[in-house]
Amino acid sequence: MGIFEEGAVARGRFSAAAAAGRKAMIKTLFCTIILFAAASAFAQAPSSAEAQPKSWSALSPEQQKLLQGYQGKWDGLPPERQQALDKGSQRWLSMTPQQRSSAKDRFSQWRTMPQQQQQQLRQRWQQFKSLPPDRQQRVRESFNRFRQMTPERRTELRRQWRQMTPEERHQVMQRSPPPAPPRRSLH
Repeated sequence: MGIFEEGAVARGRFSAAAAAGRKAMIKTLFCTIILFAAASAFAQAPSSAEAQPKSWSALSPEQQKLLQGYQGKWDGLPPERQQALDKGSQRWLSMTPQQRSSAKDRFSQWRTMPQQQQQQLRQRWQQFKSLPPDRQQRVRESFNRFRQMTPERRTELRRQWRQMTPEERHQVMQRSPPPAPPRRSLH
């Protein structure tokens, strides 16, 4: 149990079991922040040492229509940017109208962020991408648990997170998430 939880238990504010649950939820909150950065990175072109140029004619007609503003300058774009636009347009075309609307909203939000905040999110995205695959999966699972909480519960966790010292936050983040409950068999 961390300093935050021990102090709360000592003050009788909640039980050790509740403290463990709060630890997991606070960790979930941090993971949410990391994944928001991942969503924001959609606006960024990925870098790749192996990027190969892609011809305009290799794009589908739907992609060409979507990317028509790049047609005249496509061959002058770096291969990494071409690949990012190709991948992004494929993703866009596979989205439902609701998903497209959400993506537009996130992109608008991204564009209105101060440069410093965008840079912080890019750094968090890079931190996330540098995690081992199993750790990335745990972050995604934590994010999904956080999203399923009520808005009130998320607000409470955010409040608790802001009240923690950097050391307490670090301690919470160093702990692994609680194990997933066993799955029930239907047989």
